[in-house]
Amino acid sequence: MSKKNHVFKAEIQQVLDLVIHSLYSKKEIFLRELISNASDAIDRAQYLGLTDKSVTADAPQWKIDIIADKDNKTLMICDNGMGMSEEEMDKNLGVIASSGTKAFTEALKQKQEVNVPELIGQFGVGFYSAFMVAEEVTVISLKRGEGQKAVRWTSTGNGTYSLEDAARDKPGTTIALKLREGMDEFFDTWRIRELVKKYSNFIAYPIRFGEKGEAPKDDAEALNTMKALWKRSKSDVKQEEYDEFYTHISHDHQAPLKVVPIAAEGQIEFKALLFIPKSAGMDLFMPNNKHGLSLYVRNVFIGADFDLLLPEYLRFVKGVVDSSDLPLNVSREMLQDDAVIRKIKSNITGKILSTLAEMQKDAPADYNTFFTGFGRILKEGLHFDYENTDKLKGLVLFHSAKRENNGFISLKEYVAAMPEAQKEIYYLISDDLQTAKQSPHIEVVSQYGYDILFLTDPVDAYIIDRLSDYEGKKLVPLDKGHLELGSDEEKSVAKRKLEDAATEFKALTEVLKEQLKEEISEVRFSPRLTDSACCLVAPEHAMNASMERMMRAMNQEVPKQLRILELNPSHELIKKMNTMVAANGADPVLKDYADLLLGQALLGEGNPPKDPQRFTRLVTNLMTRG
Repeated sequence: MSKKNHVFKAEIQQVLDLVIHSLYSKKEIFLRELISNASDAIDRAQYLGLTDKSVTADAPQWKIDIIADKDNKTLMICDNGMGMSEEEMDKNLGVIASSGTKAFTEALKQKQEVNVPELIGQFGVGFYSAFMVAEEVTVISLKRGEGQKAVRWTSTGNGTYSLEDAARDKPGTTIALKLREGMDEFFDTWRIRELVKKYSNFIAYPIRFGEKGEAPKDDAEALNTMKALWKRSKSDVKQEEYDEFYTHISHDHQAPLKVVPIAAEGQIEFKALLFIPKSAGMDLFMPNNKHGLSLYVRNVFIGADFDLLLPEYLRFVKGVVDSSDLPLNVSREMLQDDAVIRKIKSNITGKILSTLAEMQKDAPADYNTFFTGFGRILKEGLHFDYENTDKLKGLVLFHSAKRENNGFISLKEYVAAMPEAQKEIYYLISDDLQTAKQSPHIEVVSQYGYDILFLTDPVDAYIIDRLSDYEGKKLVPLDKGHLELGSDEEKSVAKRKLEDAATEFKALTEVLKEQLKEEISEVRFSPRLTDSACCLVAPEHAMNASMERMMRAMNQEVPKQLRILELNPSHELIKKMNTMVAANGADPVLKDYADLLLGQALLGEGNPPKDPQRFTRLVTNLMTRG
């Protein structure tokens, strides 16, 4: 065949300009695309060889070779796959976005073939990424089978290409790139090795490298591992292999806490290999740091940090997802959100949550380790993931007032341990455990012998509304609203005592209301207190003190909120002040005592007094008089 010149059958210059300048974010992607095409060519040859022995009559050792010739500015990607005829080369390389792989797959489906090979080259533009780095591209191919002739395809990407006969002894395809100025990095062994490891490490065929224009020797070491662990049965993989792969993708020096393989079949098919780390890295809490899963399509790396595959509250999970069903954009660099993505995300989320539930049941020590590192992140799901609220309620842990060293307890364990007389779940939101344990709000509940959940993570204030109840038991805050404990008779007795106190100490409450009217909305007698003289309580639907502090720390505007001052009628201080009011309600010392009482209540909830200097002077004066 004499040399023939052809015009690309599309608005080639516009499309090539798009490919070269806009479609791909990194020039290095060209190598991934060409290696992917070579892998597909071998897959086709293997598949057709099952029924047509002439295709694989030479009993090839399948391979992909990359050959650098720095002196001649040429980089070659060679495979011994199916190869192309003149007609196929004209059709597949002469029409932009016409994919031979796609046509091959569709043809097999129309014949109702079973076990159709899963091929990656579905878009037909990957080949043209070569023009990002090459001023001229030459393709020499010999199709497998009897009576085939080698063909050469050549183009500079200027709108035309040529086809002519070529010399090639063995079936397969060689793509030769005449690299542009400034592309010398792609001749270096370390750079090629890096890119193969990054994008094509799990291609099923050995990828070898040769320098100085010479093909690799037969015993040349493969640049890729060829071990796509997610494609193998868990029983066939050693833990050391999982640990090594986890280190490879996460850069974590510790072994993972849990390995989670997924093989989904049916309407949506994908495989995943996920890891739950032992501890949180510093990057997990850094703002604007990307977190997500690595995406592969038929063992070819597409990209990392694909957060559409994983909800934000599971961002600590590391791993890979491999599926040909994923809707990528044409450059294969971005996921497009659609029903397939949502189904895969739902499947992955469900698997992770069920794995955590199994760990919680079967390996509680491991689960405590996990929750110590990632519990505050997992809790975020209660605020965002309504679909899995019930599952998450079972997974979250809180510090227990009754457990040794205030160890973790689940809501299920809390409810199981509740005395028969206890009808509600009690909790206190606080900045830290020490403040929570010393809070006056817990006194009477502790006296009853009831456990208290200490919510000390910053996220707790945001998610508590999603935890309004558990197994029919209402969650009750100890620093908000009204509190009633015990049997009906005990509640009735407590109510009468508070009513009697309100009558006995009416004059005192009036003095306190007047003096503290800028800071409190009400003075009443408390069912919560046994040892402390007073405490501050938020209205039932208002923010508590911890939430206010957190909002201010985030520079959020917090409207002034007047809380309720609750008094302990049995406390000697309250009795003393009541005696002073009876003797002289206008005694100026009562105003000082009122301010001291408020300061004491603020300190008890973890806040500073409104006027620390005045509070200090009043305490000093009181000590001096004493």
